Amino acid sequence: MNRDPLVAVIMGSESDRPIAEKVTKILERYDVPYEVKVLSAHRNPKELEEYVTSSKAHIFIGIAGLAAHLPGFIASRTNKPVIGVPVSAKLGGLDALLSIVQMPRGVPVATVGIDNGENAAYLALRILALYDEEIRKKLEEGK
Repeated sequence: MNRDPLVAVIMGSESDRPIAEKVTKILERYDVPYEVKVLSAHRNPKELEEYVTSSKAHIFIGIAGLAAHLPGFIASRTNKPVIGVPVSAKLGGLDALLSIVQMPRGVPVATVGIDNGENAAYLALRILALYDEEIRKKLEEGK
């Protein structure tokens, strides 16, 4: 998309792509500019930090399984809203869910259900609709 992204969708690994596609499908339906990155809190933390601190996105969606440190890492580097999507890689995704939802005070991560990229996108849209009249109208119309 030619516009600056409003939403940054970050996956911990390429295996999370199906969940990211759930997110982007909804964002495309509402014509919200986004970008997708594969950056790991463990494998490339410096690149991830650089991306988060320089991104013009208004909202970050972090998709991660297993230890699922990605959304918390993002939240520790920005004051922008972060939405975590736990992935059912192991233990039915409960390990990832608990890792994402149990953040320390002052480092909040909004968390949606396991593999629920759609709800992450809808939550991002609701946040954007607080100041974007066009998105608000589309949500009200149930586009």
